[in-house]
Amino acid sequence: MRRLKRKQGTNWFLTFVLILGCLTVLFPLYMTVIIAFKNPSEMTNDVAGALAPPSSWSFDNFAEAMRVTNFWSALSNSLIITGITIILSVLIHSIAGYVIGRNMRRKKGYKLAYFYIVSGMFVPFAILMMPLVKETAQIGLANPIGVILLYLVFYMPMNVMLYSGYLKNIPLDMEEAAEIDGASTWKTYWTVIFPMMKPMHATVAVLTALGTWNDVMTPLVIMSGSENTTLPLAQLNFQTQFGTNYNLAFASYLLSLIPILIFYVVCQKQIIGGVANGAVKG
Repeated sequence: MRRLKRKQGTNWFLTFVLILGCLTVLFPLYMTVIIAFKNPSEMTNDVAGALAPPSSWSFDNFAEAMRVTNFWSALSNSLIITGITIILSVLIHSIAGYVIGRNMRRKKGYKLAYFYIVSGMFVPFAILMMPLVKETAQIGLANPIGVILLYLVFYMPMNVMLYSGYLKNIPLDMEEAAEIDGASTWKTYWTVIFPMMKPMHATVAVLTALGTWNDVMTPLVIMSGSENTTLPLAQLNFQTQFGTNYNLAFASYLLSLIPILIFYVVCQKQIIGGVANGAVKG
């Protein structure tokens, strides 16, 4: 009886936590949607009025937000930067994770390289910001190419850690069998290992996409004054010295949410397994 009561109490507690977690996600999303569809005249400090849905559902705010942000140009820039960053991250970081993960137990140099790369996660961007701005300007990389290169460096520590950890779930017998058949290390990686890391590829792609798509600071400091504006940068137009146009801003936020949400839905089946298997201590 005690075990049954304890189990029921645990179930109730977990249910409460899940409901609370859902509310913390759904309530901000609800507020974003209704504010995006409301007219400026409907904005009020009254709690009941703020929570109430709009009197009429109109897409005028979305049309105006697209005009103010030059939406299609900003969207194309964000898609290009994010897409190229994802592809290069999966290709380069998976190779680095494979080389380090397979050799770090046998050779101390690779283990030191692993800790050196992973330690990059603990370096704040604020410390690197000013030197990076000066260096990228001097070598002609104050443009989308420079931003992509910086993203590859910034996300390398996390991605290498995930790939190295995930490799522990892939037995060495697979590679030994390929070597016996005459396959080189390079061919073994692309034909055997790379396809088997599909869950981790999806995980790395989504985590990298989320960070790149929503990032404001890196494009702001690197491409300041440039015509290449990403969606997060374009959304700064809604913030003025005296306030923020919340109706247009939230409409723009919803528009920018759609592409990354679609990408997440496509990759979600692989994400949980990739994180669970990749988050293993090296």
